[in-house]
This record gives sequence, structure tokens and C-alpha cells, in this order.
Amino acid sequence: MIVYQSDKRTFLDHVASGSIYNIILDGVKVGLGMGVGPSEQDSWKSSARYMYDVLRDGEIPGDSSVAIEYQIPMTSKRIDFILAGQGEYNRDNAIVIELKQWQKVSLSEMDGIVEADFYNGREVSHPSYQAWAYVTLLKGFNEAVYEGNINLQPCAYLHNYFPDTVIRHDFYKEYIEKAPIFLQGDEEKEKLQDFIKSFIKHGDKNKIIYKIENGKIKPSKALTDSLSKMLRGNEEFVMIDEQKVVYETAMKIAKQSTANNKNVFIIAGGPGTGKSVVAINLLVQLNKLGLFSQYVTKNAAPRDVYESVLTGSFRKSEISNLFTGSGSFINADKNRFDVLIVDEAHRLNEKSGMMKNLGENQIKEIIEASKCSIFFIDENQKVTWHDIGESETIKSWATKLGATVHQAELSSQFRCSGSDGYIAWLDRILQIRDTANINFDNFNYDFKVFDDPNKLRDEIFEKNKEKNKARLVAGYCWDWLTKNNKSNFDIRIPERSEE
Repeated sequence: MIVYQSDKRTFLDHVASGSIYNIILDGVKVGLGMGVGPSEQDSWKSSARYMYDVLRDGEIPGDSSVAIEYQIPMTSKRIDFILAGQGEYNRDNAIVIELKQWQKVSLSEMDGIVEADFYNGREVSHPSYQAWAYVTLLKGFNEAVYEGNINLQPCAYLHNYFPDTVIRHDFYKEYIEKAPIFLQGDEEKEKLQDFIKSFIKHGDKNKIIYKIENGKIKPSKALTDSLSKMLRGNEEFVMIDEQKVVYETAMKIAKQSTANNKNVFIIAGGPGTGKSVVAINLLVQLNKLGLFSQYVTKNAAPRDVYESVLTGSFRKSEISNLFTGSGSFINADKNRFDVLIVDEAHRLNEKSGMMKNLGENQIKEIIEASKCSIFFIDENQKVTWHDIGESETIKSWATKLGATVHQAELSSQFRCSGSDGYIAWLDRILQIRDTANINFDNFNYDFKVFDDPNKLRDEIFEKNKEKNKARLVAGYCWDWLTKNNKSNFDIRIPERSEE
């Protein structure tokens, strides 16, 4: 989805007339189904004016293509500005520009991260890392890009940022080389113009922007299929925005943890936030650093899948040292592990074993057994009364055991499919949480709203005639009266005459 698309000439006309702001605003509201606050509108006005000045260079072809606010498919992330055209030998090129209103940042000790002064010191991705990560993400699953040999060149333009020793510090050199950064001033503007002209020498004769927008979306890499390569040193997944910040924060905390400096890091996030991707990346990198780390889940299913794909590539003992169940720490020595990474921590139980009669408390045992414990949690996905993995419970045990508590949240960045996708869409519609599932598409669901529960029941009964897979479920809101008396009713709604 592209909010605004034109050629360079039309873009310049729209900015000069002032009409571009309403065009973008309408495009976001209609195309993305989103409201836009005053601060974002102001940023468009400012950035559009600066890009107007950049593109007034007569050597940049007037028929090159312009796209503003391109939503990367299957994600909630948007690329600010794309300029496309042909380069040498008529190669299709697209310049991806990350635009920022920033004026100052502070140096961070975490890879690819800066401390943003305007966010009260909050840590965010360096603009060069962000632009490079978006391009890498796009290259990963847009068939028009990787099959059509479209060359994407990322960069960042901080038009309000006066050059200093921080934003271009050698610490960020790796990412700046991948995505150059341009700052405030005429000299910097000319450097950006030269960068653009080095790739775009002719207009967009091949409809590059159209191809990118309409490119077939290749399914993203499966974490399980990439696990073996990751353990052998390949960088399979590039983390973006909050994922990168959380990952680097976790690495920092883990490396600082000792038996006398215990730490607990609680990371909250719903479906589509990339919790498992971050967790597995942490497992791989921490073990590379020689820190004794394990991936922990209560549910055996993800462990079995990971172990099955590694069988044949790694010894059984190596695999067992990486993955384990949440009930494995009943008799573990204190601080035996450097880091325990607990995925789906909301499913932790108090007791362990088939009869739930072993140990004292899984949260307590995990924290005691490790110098650093990292809990990935989604409290909305608790399933049974036995599930005790709540942030407050984890914090309480951490305090009792003398561990320092850290917290972070992953926002929804990737569109989910199947039932998770439907729930993510519903959460967004009901304004429970922001998700990447904006539209009700690609779901094989028949969604209806009923004002009479009896009609809902009749519709489900009718559906059940087709494949006998429809169900009415009585949750914990009602007593299970039919357990011992089948002639009774589980659900009674007083304001309805029928039951």
C-alpha cells in the first residue's frame, strides 16, 4: 500500500501548491484506515518541503517516480519516501529515504541504537540501521524486488539535525556505510542530491514503484527452517525498530549479570511482535559468546519442532543443552545458568510434573537457577487456571530473590495469518491494542455481528451441518451445569426468553 504516488514533476507541483498534505492525509485515512495526529501532519509538511528543495535539482529526472508512506507488505512499518528510476545500463534503481525531524541524539553502547533526547532518552534504532533494515526486509519477500533485479539503496535524511560527532560516530560506521546519512545544511543537501543522481540518471520507464507495490509477497522465512543456519553463524533475520532495541537491551543486561548482580527482563508483546524471533536470536548469540544459555518453554511443541530440524546437524547432547521445559529447574543449582530465555512465559505453572505436585514455583526456580532470566510474555494468551505467568508475579519473585527487574514492550509489527491474524484484526477494530492487521483480508472467515444470542446459536447449528466442526463454548463466565446433568443449560441469559 502506497499513500502517495506520482512522478517528480507532479510532486513538486503538489508541494508548491500545498495540496500534497491533504492528499497524504486522505490516503492514510482511506488506504490505511488510520487517524493522523497533528505532530505527524506537521512532520509531513516539514519533510515534504525539504524533499521539494532536494528534488528541484534539474539533473534529477522529472519523470522519476515518487512514493510517500509505503507500507511494507505483511507489516505495520512504512517507508517514508522512495524515488525510483533507471541508472547506468538502464538498471532499475529505487532510493529508500528515511526522513527524521530529529535535532539531537546521544551515543548508546548498544549496536545500531541511539538515545533519542526528544523521547526523554528513549533508545531507538539509528536512522541508518532503520533504513537498511527496512530495505533488507523488503528484499526478503517482495518477488518484484528479488526476481526483477530491482536495486534498493537506503539512506536517511535528518534535515533538522546539525552535524555533530554523535550521529556519524564510528560506532555506527557499519550501518552508515550501508545507508548513508544526510543532515542539515546546503552542503548536506547537495550530498544527498549527488547520492540520488549516482543511481537515478533516467526516469522510471519500467514502472518500478508500481512493481514494488504490486509484487507478489513471498512468505517470510520460517524460524524453524533457519535455526540450523543461525546456530552456524548465519544472520537469517534482521530485527527492526523495537525488536532491535529489545534485543540489544537483553544482550546488555545478560552480559552484565553475575551471581551477585542478578537480573530479570520481562518483555511483553502480542502476536505479530516477533517475540520468538528475538528469543531465538538471543539464544544463538549468547551461546556464541560462551554464556551458558537455554531456551525454555512449558509447551513441548516448539521445542520438539526446533529439535527435529536440528537433528542430523547437531549432536543430541548439543540440542538438549539448548532447549528444555519449564519444569527442569526444580533441583537446579543456584545461578547454574548464565541466561534462561523463557518463551511463552504466561504459560508457566506453579508446580511441575504430570500431577502438578513437584517443586515450589516455576518462576522462582527459573530465577534462582540463572544469573539473568528473560521472560517473553503475552498475558492475553493465558489458557488455564494453572497459568501463573503474569508480569506482577514475575516481578514479585524477582524482588524476593534480590534480582533487578527490567521491562520492555514489543509493539505489533508483523501481520499474522490464521487464527492469530483474526484475533489481531479484532483487537485493532475494538481498539484493544494496535496491530499490523489493518484490513479483514486474506482470512477465510465469515464475520457477522448478532444482536440476539439465539440467532447466533442457530447460525452455528446451521454451520455445523456442513462439516460438524462448529462449536459453542461456555467459558468460565458460567458454571458447567451440564457436566452432571445433560438436561440442564450451561448458559442462561435472563434478558432473553429463549435459552
